[in-house]
Amino acid sequence: MSVTALRRAARETLSGLPREFWWLWTSTLVNRLGGFVATFMALYLTLDRGYSASYAGLVASLHGLGGVVSSLGGGVMADRMGRRPTLLLSQTATAVSVAVLGFVTDPVAIAGVAFVVGAASNASRPAVQAMMADIVRPEDRVRAFSLNYWAINLGFAVSSMAAGFIAEVSYRAGFLLEAGMTFVCALVIFLKLPESRPAQEAKAVHEESVGLGTVLRDLRFMSVVGLSFLVALVFQQGSVGLPVAMGAAGFTPADYGLAIAVNGVLIVVLQIPVTRFIEHRDPRRLLVISSVLAGYGFGLTAFAGSVGVFALTVCVWTLAEIVNAPTQTGLVVTLSPTHGRGRYQGMYTLSWAVASLVAPVMSGFVIDRFGAEWLWGTCAVVGTVAGAGYAVLMRRLPAEEPAVDGGGSGTGRGSGNGNGSRADERKGAVRTGTGSGSGSGSGTSTGTGA
Repeated sequence: MSVTALRRAARETLSGLPREFWWLWTSTLVNRLGGFVATFMALYLTLDRGYSASYAGLVASLHGLGGVVSSLGGGVMADRMGRRPTLLLSQTATAVSVAVLGFVTDPVAIAGVAFVVGAASNASRPAVQAMMADIVRPEDRVRAFSLNYWAINLGFAVSSMAAGFIAEVSYRAGFLLEAGMTFVCALVIFLKLPESRPAQEAKAVHEESVGLGTVLRDLRFMSVVGLSFLVALVFQQGSVGLPVAMGAAGFTPADYGLAIAVNGVLIVVLQIPVTRFIEHRDPRRLLVISSVLAGYGFGLTAFAGSVGVFALTVCVWTLAEIVNAPTQTGLVVTLSPTHGRGRYQGMYTLSWAVASLVAPVMSGFVIDRFGAEWLWGTCAVVGTVAGAGYAVLMRRLPAEEPAVDGGGSGTGRGSGNGNGSRADERKGAVRTGTGSGSGSGSGTSTGTGA
């Protein structure tokens, strides 16, 4: 491909997105660049503090449990308080709690603060996804979610490399650096991002309230959450099942690091070009293919006998991850009522948080009782089941809401009612990217069951 073609591709990928999106994207990147604690927490507790591996595992579990609790809480806050206040509160609380974690020494205090850190940091995710859906046009959302996912992985790749060097100097410096960069994210949100919650939300809430019970009764959406949980269980094996299996097979931690590094490199290199390829393609087909590809990508690990083959299997399921992540998030927006986006995104985030708790237990049990080959076979089965589930549930997707950008207006035909009863709350909704835009839309509900 020529330099001119590459420039044109980059311009088409990056153009057309509102300024507010790029400030939100910048906040995400800065946040992930400072994500040191998750990387070296276990080393900090075992090597620097002298605690046992069991205690380090307990702290990690409490950190994850905090994320599970705040997944729903953050979604409710995003709908009730607004996206911007939720982000400000979450980022500020994260900065403070991470700084405190670097100074506490009592084991009970460390465990308690770790729980708070997990809860505070995860509470921002539903708000980020809801705000992105508010300010980006429907036809650009897959691209926007993909760019955001790219920023997450780029930041994580850089912070993972930097964490080792920082830990050699001072673990406490890592905590303080993460706290400082998280506080910078809060400043970016405070100075550059206006509230994006749709202007008609207050009226809509009076007309039909969306609570967590509404989300739970939306059987089609909850089925998608269940399928997301299955896919998440598979992807989690890259960080929980794969290192254990490689270690049991006689490979060193350096071998695992080399194999798993392929995941981050491919995401950074391929996320944007792959997004250009999938942006306007059928999301049902993409989710079916990515689910099956993820399952059999891990399934192929059963036949790996060298680092090179392990790396090849990582390539397979990484491609599935690149396709699945933005498509899945876009589907959640499609199935969510405008004034319930926070709660719906919170429930979706919960599926990944729970998977992060279940996956280590599942992989350890299967490997200990039956062997690693059974774990990889299970991944293939789970991926196939998830793919079949997406094929059945997504036969008819509801239409996107009318796109309104800034001061423009749009009309469109919306469809969908949850379980045959929820009307299309998305029709005619005003989306404000700058806090001052307005628009109108009209539509009819055809009852496709969103």
